[in-house]
Amino acid sequence: MAPLFRRTARKNPAERMVTLIGKPGCHLCDDAQAVIEKVCAETGASWEKKDITEDPELHRKYWEQIPVVLVDGAQHDFWRVDPKRLRTALGA
Repeated sequence: MAPLFRRTARKNPAERMVTLIGKPGCHLCDDAQAVIEKVCAETGASWEKKDITEDPELHRKYWEQIPVVLVDGAQHDFWRVDPKRLRTALGA
């Protein structure tokens, strides 16, 4: 089969890591966290939270986009998190 048509194996959602990059006192970050907590609980994915005010590199890279959501280290979303889109990204 040609490489163009070859499918890669999908990761199990439980093997995925969602990262929320935000800051304290950000209402959009709180909203994003609620969506991430719910979707990760449903799918079995892990999640973590990083504070942009404690990491100069994250601050430089994402300051104007927070909250930012990464899936396995790759940027997935920013500002608002769509639960359906996140579930799809996690392979659920």
